[in-house]
Amino acid sequence: MARPCQPASLLIRFVMLVVALALPGLALAVEPAATYGTGTHVFSLATGSPGELGLLKVLAESFAAKHDASMQWVKAGSGESLKLLKEKQVDMIMVHAPAAEKNAVAEGWARLRTLIGSNEFYIVGPAADPAGIKSAKTAAEAYQKIAAAKAKFFSRGDNSGTHKKELDAWKNAGVTPAGDWYIVTKDFMTATLKRANDEGGYFMTDSSTWAAEQKNMPALTILFRGDVFLVNTYHALAQPSGATPGADTAAQFIAFVASPEGQAIIASYGKDLHGEGLYNDAEYAKQYDH
Repeated sequence: MARPCQPASLLIRFVMLVVALALPGLALAVEPAATYGTGTHVFSLATGSPGELGLLKVLAESFAAKHDASMQWVKAGSGESLKLLKEKQVDMIMVHAPAAEKNAVAEGWARLRTLIGSNEFYIVGPAADPAGIKSAKTAAEAYQKIAAAKAKFFSRGDNSGTHKKELDAWKNAGVTPAGDWYIVTKDFMTATLKRANDEGGYFMTDSSTWAAEQKNMPALTILFRGDVFLVNTYHALAQPSGATPGADTAAQFIAFVASPEGQAIIASYGKDLHGEGLYNDAEYAKQYDH
């Protein structure tokens, strides 16, 4: 039989509750995937692809060295990153979900929405192209062909920016994907790309991940690209000032990323290893920013 709570235990719980209610701006504990820099000004950032592909590390370490800072990277797709920001569990985010970003600013739980760069989406698949999407003129047509052929298609299904864009593409195609051919992974970009490679399916990947990983995906090739609909703009957003302990340092980091130094890092990142940059800078991206 469980023992009843002792008075001391009840008092401790009461004190903890009072403290939690009294400090609404205190960020909740979220396990970081990595920490960059060793400075005293600690802040947290949630994002997916820029962290997975190493760009965030370069940006963070350049910033930390000049601002006595330390960044904790929380690995999350755009949908989850926005949720973490709203719940005050991180100080800032880098995402590609324009409508949701604008809503966050309008509702007052995010600020400093700043265009930082872009990439684009490719639809990759087996070279044999069983659905014949190479001949498609638009992304919507490519998705219609995949559905009509019931060709194996992998979806992240995780409310990430990639997943949101994929759902928009199906909507544009007039298709509600369902059936054995439509495989939901609930996983991140690189892991889902690998499943498409290993199991011979189609997948919509961002160009940054493809540039970094294509050598590891011998069974896949780019089958559709170039639709303006598939251009992917990234924005940074921060907590309101004082909302979380690292909100003001996060604001400084956004200013750094938008500066000529930060933009130069973004534009050149990956060229030494892959022969091409993994991201476009904000100057290029602004033609697609809405």
